[in-house]
Amino acid sequence: MLNYWWVTRPKRKLNSIPDVLAVFAESSMSDTWFGQRNSHLSLENALEQSGLKREGDRRDQTGGGGRTYKAWLVSLGLIFVQESTQKLQLTLAGEAILNGETPVKVLTNQILKYQFPSAFSLERSINVNERFKIHPFWFLLKLLTDNRVQYLTQEEIAKIIIIEAENESKKCYEKIVSRLIEFRNFGDGCLEKDFAQKYTSSKGTVNYKKPFAHLQDIANTIVNWLEYTQLVIRENKKLIILPDHLNDVLEIISTQLPFIPRPEEHEYFQRRYGLDTHHIKDTRNLLKTSVVTDFMIAEMRVKKIFITLALKEPIGGITANLIERISEQSGIKSSIVTEVLQKNFPHGSIGSFMANYFEMAFSGREQCKEFEEATANIFREIFQFNSTWLGSALSGRAVPDILLVSDECGFQAIIDTKAYSRYDLPTTHRDRMIYHYLPEIKNYSSSDLPIKFFSYIAGGFSNTIATPLKEIVNATKINGSAVPVTVFIKMAEKNSTNPYSHSKIKDIFSLNRQIYISDV
Repeated sequence: MLNYWWVTRPKRKLNSIPDVLAVFAESSMSDTWFGQRNSHLSLENALEQSGLKREGDRRDQTGGGGRTYKAWLVSLGLIFVQESTQKLQLTLAGEAILNGETPVKVLTNQILKYQFPSAFSLERSINVNERFKIHPFWFLLKLLTDNRVQYLTQEEIAKIIIIEAENESKKCYEKIVSRLIEFRNFGDGCLEKDFAQKYTSSKGTVNYKKPFAHLQDIANTIVNWLEYTQLVIRENKKLIILPDHLNDVLEIISTQLPFIPRPEEHEYFQRRYGLDTHHIKDTRNLLKTSVVTDFMIAEMRVKKIFITLALKEPIGGITANLIERISEQSGIKSSIVTEVLQKNFPHGSIGSFMANYFEMAFSGREQCKEFEEATANIFREIFQFNSTWLGSALSGRAVPDILLVSDECGFQAIIDTKAYSRYDLPTTHRDRMIYHYLPEIKNYSSSDLPIKFFSYIAGGFSNTIATPLKEIVNATKINGSAVPVTVFIKMAEKNSTNPYSHSKIKDIFSLNRQIYISDV
């Protein structure tokens, strides 16, 4: 029995969940799950061929790798095994992801509802201690809003919270706050003397050289899952609420979440846990849809390939080029591909890509070029600008990251991206904009259209960003702005159903200050 919180982690981050879910849906559409070793192995092969699981020898040939990924999806309420048929089925949340719903939105809902006990946590191979009755991620957000706590470290989560946070009572909550303060003052000295023995790994043994390693691994995965919601970020190894989403978090924690009953009944629990935000009950009669047709298989194949592409690039709509690419990869006629895409993804899909894009925005130097390229692609594919990434073609010269040209509205603009959480526009960067980027635009643009704005897009900005922005505006007489990545993502998401004109984007990006959600 595990004497601490537990989350499974075939992959520590959730970015690939839509891809893995699509592989499961395609591979298991007509297979019975329990006892079907060949199905498990087939699924493992499919995961490897899709690049989602590392290839390797399977000594026991039991399909254990496939079962590990299946457990991942079960734990998040995306799939379940139907009792009467023993077939693997999608929950409504799982269906929502495969039908084009923004994965971050769906999985945020699932993460917040994640509870102990659950059908997953009570499985014999997991068996989390029954003393825990808690929504772990909701509880963590509540702690992060507490002025006495303000932030959490991975070590604090590993050594205090996942061990001692048993329930959501006021008494337990206050105890955890006190223990966190105590741990910050005294470190490991405040832990029980027999800590390592009481909280051993799932193998039941103590690694005396690294007695906390397994707990740190779990805490790291928990933080990664919470980061995926885009409500929090890690800054200097401290988990904090993203300032732009503080009000959202306060609203989330203002209501106590109900516990889903009967976790010992797998199908009952999973179908209720797996409700998406559009349903209050799962009323599907899955027995009536048990016959699998050739078209259903083709449809799932097209969905899988589309979802894989959508994780890697922003797809703003259904184009002839996209249809041709999917038709070639799938071997399915373009007419069927067109029918499936127009039925399931009429506005394209940017949500899957935005999960990766959000991560890039806080990566520092590690993914700064990818962040530049991705931003240029979003302006091109989503907002329909003539967008040029200047980073590779003109490296070594004083040029901004991205040039935008709008023939529609007769202007051009420049964008600089900064993959930092609190970008403060230092003097050297300000001077580049004043003395090089704006006055020397003919060095990198062949357009004669007037420059209407400049903008910085970053993970986040310092509280003093207004001052250097105004200096640039005053010196150049050109309007500018600072756009946090959460706001830019919100604009991209809104654009799919209510497109922005280039004129409107110009107005928003010309406010001469930081842009907020309320502005878009």
